[in-house]
Amino acid sequence: MQHYQLFIDGAWTDGHAGQVMSSQNPATGEDWATFACASPEDVDRAVAAARRALSEPDWRDMTQTARGKLLYRLAELIEANAAEIGEVETTDSGKLLAETASQTKYVGDYYRYYAGLADKIEGQVLPIDKPDMHVFTQRAPIGVVAAIVPWNAQMFLTATKLGPALAAGCSVVLKASEIAPAPMLEFARLIEEAGFPAGVVSVITGDAENCAIPLTRHKDVDRVAFTGGPETARHVVRNSAENFAVTTLELGGKSPIIVFEDADLEGAANGLIAGNFGASGQSCVAGTRGLVQRPVFEELAARITEKSEGIVVGDPLEASTHVGPLCTSAQIDKIRTTLESARSQGARMRFGGAPLDRPGNYMAPTLVECATPETATLHVEMFGPVMSLLPFDTEEEAIALANDTPYGLASGVFTQNVARAHRVSSRLRAGICWVNTYRAVSPIAPFGGFNQSGYGREAGLEAILDYTRTKTTWINMSEAPMSNPFVMR
Repeated sequence: MQHYQLFIDGAWTDGHAGQVMSSQNPATGEDWATFACASPEDVDRAVAAARRALSEPDWRDMTQTARGKLLYRLAELIEANAAEIGEVETTDSGKLLAETASQTKYVGDYYRYYAGLADKIEGQVLPIDKPDMHVFTQRAPIGVVAAIVPWNAQMFLTATKLGPALAAGCSVVLKASEIAPAPMLEFARLIEEAGFPAGVVSVITGDAENCAIPLTRHKDVDRVAFTGGPETARHVVRNSAENFAVTTLELGGKSPIIVFEDADLEGAANGLIAGNFGASGQSCVAGTRGLVQRPVFEELAARITEKSEGIVVGDPLEASTHVGPLCTSAQIDKIRTTLESARSQGARMRFGGAPLDRPGNYMAPTLVECATPETATLHVEMFGPVMSLLPFDTEEEAIALANDTPYGLASGVFTQNVARAHRVSSRLRAGICWVNTYRAVSPIAPFGGFNQSGYGREAGLEAILDYTRTKTTWINMSEAPMSNPFVMR
């Protein structure tokens, strides 16, 4: 059985307390690997190494261009090892190999993007209103970053944090989820191979009490970048009160996809399938609230049903598989309970509606026709292949239904009316709006939510600035001594 150690201060080590957890293959239900868990002492070591790295010449004095070259090197290594990391991630989390390998390869572009920005972080000279004063600003690294990522899109969500943090000159303690952490520990080998100085990046994992809590409240952590659920995020925010760390949160969602009667229904059906059954529904941007204008409701539901008949549920390592197992059995339990509630509210299962009778955490792709806007599947984030459809009549009703959620991460609109596309997208309370497409991402485009989907943005130009602080320097250029402070002029 594969065993993974922690990567702290440039060295591989077991946890100080000797705690070890096992990781289960969701496709078989069997343990396949073990991994060391960090203790509070290990967290202290990782943070101390990160703090030390900020002051040591190897990292402190490295030029911004040289930092960019290290990130380019890391991007090359990620691409070269994408297939191997993808296979580990698939074995550990149950995500399709076709997705994990291609997604891992693509995140190389995120590191390249921030490599290119590393020496574009600029200050400015201020046209100050005081004579003989030369005043300028600089962007300084914010310091030690605690980056916390979930299991469902590890390489992508790491890149959106680690890329801008390293380009800005920060040091990072990366905390992988204790659920399926193996790909992050494989990734740590590439950090080592790329040549980053010891302590600049440490990769740890472990439970909340011994790892996550000590990390997010650590006195020497300057910034917390968290992706996960709202309940955990509330603890992160409370913990950050101990260190006043700048905090960004990328949380969950119940994203709406609005389909108007003038939409290209073929594209809309594909968008809903991609937004719900892609990644087996285990995506924070899953478009699980399909709002369909009543005149095309039946036709669209029929198209989705027909297309879904060909979905292959099976081994995530097989190229022919479309939907793999869910990462944990707890997700199956939550979906089963939510579907039972929906049925009691009058919902109809157009297809699916139950787990599959086979080893592993397999859930049948499911289409729920909702009787009312209060139907449970429209409100509970299930993290599985469950799509809900609800009819609407007017544009105003669609917008109201779409915004009737405490979340606000993503949204979709399908219409061939350009004016309507602009009008509706501008009124949706969501950080992302896709029009006539869904689940597209790019290192150039900011990513983040409104409301209980969090705050702050990842990816894009502004993200790198969030890993810096502005420093203002005043230089008195006069040859005369500084004036008497008690003589006011």
